[in-house]
Amino acid sequence: MCEGHKKYSLSSTKALFAAALLGFLCAWLDSPVLMHISEVIADIFIRLLKLVSLPIIFFSLIATLSGMGGISDVRLLGGRVLKYTLMTTLIAAGIALALYTTIDPASTATLVSHNSSDQIETISYWQYLLDIIPSNMIEPFHSNNVIGVLFIALLLSAAILSLEKKHKETLHHLFESLFAAVMKMTAFILKLMPLAVWAFVSLFANDIKNQQVIQGLVLYLLCVVLANIIQAAIVLPCLLKLKGISPWQAIKAMWPALTIAFFAKSSSAALPSAVDCAEKRLGVSHRVARFSMPLCITINMNACAAFILTTVLFVSQSNGVHYSALELVSWVFIATIAAIGNAGVPMGCYMLSSAFLSAMGVPLQLLVIILPFYTFIDMLESAINVWSDSCVTAAVDREMQLAEADITDAAENS
Repeated sequence: MCEGHKKYSLSSTKALFAAALLGFLCAWLDSPVLMHISEVIADIFIRLLKLVSLPIIFFSLIATLSGMGGISDVRLLGGRVLKYTLMTTLIAAGIALALYTTIDPASTATLVSHNSSDQIETISYWQYLLDIIPSNMIEPFHSNNVIGVLFIALLLSAAILSLEKKHKETLHHLFESLFAAVMKMTAFILKLMPLAVWAFVSLFANDIKNQQVIQGLVLYLLCVVLANIIQAAIVLPCLLKLKGISPWQAIKAMWPALTIAFFAKSSSAALPSAVDCAEKRLGVSHRVARFSMPLCITINMNACAAFILTTVLFVSQSNGVHYSALELVSWVFIATIAAIGNAGVPMGCYMLSSAFLSAMGVPLQLLVIILPFYTFIDMLESAINVWSDSCVTAAVDREMQLAEADITDAAENS
């Protein structure tokens, strides 16, 4: 199955690169007919992305959180996993924001929107705060209010967790099925991706008058890769060090699972190997490994948070959107929530980024240009996510061992 997945991924990547090259060729020919066809195809693809954008965010978050068990169930072991998940994901998003504001790739990649009549509205930070609480359940979906949708999803998830078991399981299965249906729709749309890449690259290349966009794209990729490397090589090893665990021994123990995640481009595909490595090679207890690893692989998406934040800011600012300092900080929390709700979806980070941008009304030409490079980014992110899952699991296991030792000592002393 892995071999078939790899073969499909390679052929898909080749098709995207071929479509991109064909797009540059069509732009060089400068044919009005080809440009018009490109505009129509690009418009259709953007409409399809907008169709599934908010449902992806809404259903993925609820399907993930509603399946975590009752609040009392996550208070002990689950609470520790959630604590480190939130902490590491917030740090990853924070590092991404710091690098993004320092390198500032959008300053050299300002684009002219293809639809010059479309004006992107700049919303103040205080308006964002007001829009967190919508006046009704339908309004956020009607007005493409992403932050309102996130609020409803979190509120509804909390309500579902507090219900009786039979109601909770029924609703969890319902939202999980709805999410699966939306993702099936998304899979149909993604089959059009090579055609969309050709259309967007044709329009994009036709608009390029200098090398500023290419320079900005290189700086953007530098931000994404550097944020992931800092998280994987500095932040997560520091967490292990604080718990008295050797980072070198941990990465050697988890290397088979990291390799699978990298080449399969899926943290979920690496789950069986990750659990086995955590138990037999890293020495994590059976109970912690089999609870923490599946939960972490579902919600602990450090690399995804960094990618969403960097991508949304880069594409939107390149298209003329301006953010205040407080608005930039708010994206750390939005990216964290979105990453936790990603639920291991194939191309989940990319699709969530496109969902945010579509909901904000930002043109997606530049996002599609990023797509051919996403193959490598996705491989790197999958491995780093599993590495983060392993570090969180090891830290939780060490905490549980210390807590059990304290209880044993207290019992002996009494």
